[in-house]
Amino acid sequence: MSHRAHVEAVDRTLKDLRSSANVMGGITFVFAGDFRQTLPVVNRGTRADIMKACLKSSHLWTSVQHLNLRTNMRAHLHGNTHSNFPQQLLKLGEGIFPSLNLGTDYAVTLDESLGQIVYNLDSLIDAIYPDIENLHQNDFRWLCCRAIVSPRNETVFNEINNLIMQKVPGEVKCYKSIDTVTNIEDAVHYPQEFLNSLNPAGLPPHELSLKVGTPIMLLRNLRPPNMCNGTRLLIKELKDNLIVAKIITGPAAGELELICR
Repeated sequence: MSHRAHVEAVDRTLKDLRSSANVMGGITFVFAGDFRQTLPVVNRGTRADIMKACLKSSHLWTSVQHLNLRTNMRAHLHGNTHSNFPQQLLKLGEGIFPSLNLGTDYAVTLDESLGQIVYNLDSLIDAIYPDIENLHQNDFRWLCCRAIVSPRNETVFNEINNLIMQKVPGEVKCYKSIDTVTNIEDAVHYPQEFLNSLNPAGLPPHELSLKVGTPIMLLRNLRPPNMCNGTRLLIKELKDNLIVAKIITGPAAGELELICR
C-alpha cells in the first residue's frame, strides 16, 4: 500500500497544475486497496510509525467516499466449493482468526479446508514439484502452473532455491557478479565482502547457482513483450557467458531465448 506522503504529493501537484484549491485539483481520483493487507513499509519503524504512514492518517482521508466490494469474485467463479475461503480471509484481516501467541510474534492456525498443510520446506517442495528428479522432462505448461512464493528474498535465496538445487540432478554452474571497484578509495568504505553479502530486491545474488532443467525468472525487461520482468523460463543450456532457456509464460511461451551475461 502506498505511503500517505505519495498521495499528498499527488494532491499538491494536481492543485498546482489546475490552479485549484480543491482536493486533487477538483478531479475525481479513484483509490483501490484493502487495509487488511500489506501496510506501507517504514524502515525500522514502530507500529505507530506504520499507522502514521497509512492513508487513513492523512488529512485527505476525510474527503474520501468509501465504496465496499463485498463479493470475492475468485471464490464466486468456483461456486460453493470455495465458499469458506472469503470468510476465512475476512477473519484473518479483522484479527479474529485463531492464532498462537509466540511472544513478540503471532502464528495463525490455518484450516485444512484452505489447502494442503505442510510443516517443512522439503514437504513443500515435494508437494509443488512432485518427482523433482525428473523436473526437466515435464511439459513447460506443467511448470508454469507451479511456483513457491516467499515474503522474503532471504528465504528464497538461502533456503528454498538451495534445497531445490540439491534435489535436481546435474552439475551446478555458478555465475558471480562483477565486484571490481572503479574508485580504489571506495574499497575502504565498501569492502567487497560486504557488498557481496547484500541481496537487494530486483537483483540476483552475488553468486548465482543454476542447473539445466530448473526454472528461472527475469528481473528486468530485456526484450518486451516476450522477455519482461517476471517472465519465467526453463534452462536448456548453461554457457560461460550465455544461458539458453525456453520461455514458459507469456505470449512467447515455448520459444527459445538466449540470455547474454
